[in-house]
Amino acid sequence: MTPSLEAEWTALVDDAAIFPPGDAPLLDAAAAHVARREATYADLVGSFVVRDTDLPLLRGTAARLSVVSTGGAGQLAGPAGLCARLGLELAGLEIALRDPDDLVGNARRVSTAVDAARADGALREDVPVYVELPHVGSTGSWMAAADEVAAAGLRLKFRTGGLEEEAFPATHALARWIDAALDRETPFKCTAGLHRAVRHTGEDGFEHHGFLNVLIATRLLFDGAAVPDAVAALELRDGAALVALAGELDLGGARRWFTSFGSCSVDEPLADLQSLGLIR
Repeated sequence: MTPSLEAEWTALVDDAAIFPPGDAPLLDAAAAHVARREATYADLVGSFVVRDTDLPLLRGTAARLSVVSTGGAGQLAGPAGLCARLGLELAGLEIALRDPDDLVGNARRVSTAVDAARADGALREDVPVYVELPHVGSTGSWMAAADEVAAAGLRLKFRTGGLEEEAFPATHALARWIDAALDRETPFKCTAGLHRAVRHTGEDGFEHHGFLNVLIATRLLFDGAAVPDAVAALELRDGAALVALAGELDLGGARRWFTSFGSCSVDEPLADLQSLGLIR
């Protein structure tokens, strides 16, 4: 028997082992993901994140897949249909808006493609679609694109790190993104850079956000805190102080909005939660 996790930690980490900097071989990563179902704290892990181009190699794999689109809006229906033909369980679709000069139009094209895929039966109504908005700051066009995503019943995806320093958003930017999602009652997920629970300077020299910081900031904003308060929570580097703050908040309720984060490591988030005493 594996221990049952509390709501705030269940399916928090999406297994993105094949993505940088992990870059695990696809079939090895898929086998490791399935094996984790029998591991201690298996409930911490959500879906297995793959590219749409990986699907033909995964026929019959017993994993819930979050599929990242490598193309534009017109290619969204294809992966959903392919999953059905290959006997794969589709847990979600993810697509990045690639035209910063026309974010609103790009968001509308994604919305139209999703509607068509659902109408045709290629994409089930219960499969969430996450739309990643680029790092252009909380500009009018960014906010308008977020409006389009929310109006279409889609979800947001925030990139919180990467292989270059500019991939890590400033704390005030991340706080405003979260606040924008909550204002629109739109769930969101994060991707990249959140391997550790607490904000820290990584071995790469970049400032890494902590997933516990993000979860706490989400709850604070939902409870009516101002953006500067969320920024302060995102900047906390004291694990004990974060744990104390977490104990005062309903973090399980915050998971309705901050659904998960993709990490190329499952062991690091687990180790941090254990060392902080948040998983017993």
